[in-house]
Amino acid sequence: MERAFSRGFQAGLSGRSREDCPYQSVDIKMQWLGGWREAIDGRSVGLFNK
Repeated sequence: MERAFSRGFQAGLSGRSREDCPYQSVDIKMQWLGGWREAIDGRSVGLFNK
């Protein structure tokens, strides 16, 4: 689960779409999307370089 979150976070930082989530399992997909969302939110407020 932590790995999925981390990979989602990295995807969000790199600007990838949430549609790029490679997971099918609902629980793991939710973790990936949580990481992706956190990175996107951080980018939008300037916490991370684009």
